[in-house]
Amino acid sequence: MIGSFIRSLFIAVFVLLSFSVSAEKQVGLSDYPLGAGDLLRITVFGEDDLSVEVRLSDAGTISYPFLGELRTRGLTTGVLSESIRSQLADGYLVNPSVSVEVVEYRQFFIYGQVEEPGGYPYQPGLTLQRAVALAGGFSERASSDEFFVASEGQEEQSPVKVGINATIKPGDTVTIEESFF
Repeated sequence: MIGSFIRSLFIAVFVLLSFSVSAEKQVGLSDYPLGAGDLLRITVFGEDDLSVEVRLSDAGTISYPFLGELRTRGLTTGVLSESIRSQLADGYLVNPSVSVEVVEYRQFFIYGQVEEPGGYPYQPGLTLQRAVALAGGFSERASSDEFFVASEGQEEQSPVKVGINATIKPGDTVTIEESFF
């Protein structure tokens, strides 16, 4: 009876994890590189003391029980999950099951000719048009086609000119230019 319960519980957890991975792939964030400001939920099945919510520091690290400071910047949730699992299995737990999910993505920034420039919480599926709407819309002097995006981590490169339906990612900086006519 207990064996049947454990087997059913294992199947339920497997299905749930499969669904969350599937949902992550649908929004295109399965290869999302973690960065400073992301809020993560790390869950270790059956180990409440090791299940935490933690925000990545400016250095891209987190402090995790037993393991100390972990470098997480640039890793995906899958890679981080496997890293924590393998470190916990190395002397702390027998066959741990670890899940990592992004609870809150880092902000994107929008400047220039919008009503309320600044930083805003990222939402999966965000486009430039939606980002402008979050910033209160275009100002009276906004250009109708001069939009630029600088992606986080590409400071050496010039911002790229994009269209109104361009995809915005966490950490991106959007500039809406002024129209002179």
